[in-house]
Amino acid sequence: MKKRKEEILELAWVGKEKGTFSRVDIEKSTDERVSVELLDELIKDGYLRETDGLIELTDKGEVEARRIIRSHRLSERLLADILDIKPQTMEQLACTFEHFLNEEVVDSICTILGHPKECPHGQPIPPGKCCEKALKEISSIVIPLTDIKVGSEARVSYVATKHHQRLHQLLSFGLIPGAIIRIHQTIPSYVLKIGQTDIAIDEEVAKDIYVRLKTM
Repeated sequence: MKKRKEEILELAWVGKEKGTFSRVDIEKSTDERVSVELLDELIKDGYLRETDGLIELTDKGEVEARRIIRSHRLSERLLADILDIKPQTMEQLACTFEHFLNEEVVDSICTILGHPKECPHGQPIPPGKCCEKALKEISSIVIPLTDIKVGSEARVSYVATKHHQRLHQLLSFGLIPGAIIRIHQTIPSYVLKIGQTDIAIDEEVAKDIYVRLKTM
């Protein structure tokens, strides 16, 4: 029952993005997981309100819907960017994951993916606490890899790239949040040491890697 109610809250959020959501949308839906009975329960419980046939999220409902949407769209990014799952399967899996991932796991996924702002379909991903923290760090101690000197050691904060293949490759090298790297050279390419492994990347890729100097 909880999952089915969450599906309606998700529809209400998407309806808000599109500009309208009504009882008629539920009545016409071919999704067997939603029904007007569940809609009425959500209205009774204070998650939704109905005015002149239009359905809106209450403050209480918006908090819950935001959590579900964030979990769903970050799941899509993980499945598409890292696991290279086909679109149809990606959507099905994301619909399952959104109901089970807690906030800590969702924030971890967000951090690994570099705090993406959009899902693979171009829809906005609501930011989380990890995004706010990253924004504050960027303005103070988190800097692009290209800004540090040869010989420096740094801890990877996140990788910010929209290139799926590049992100997958960097993660396979061990360039994940928390990894300690040492800069051996910057010209003609960046040579980094991660553990006992040396890797070479070009400057364009290095710009996508955000780090915090270990001495700080």
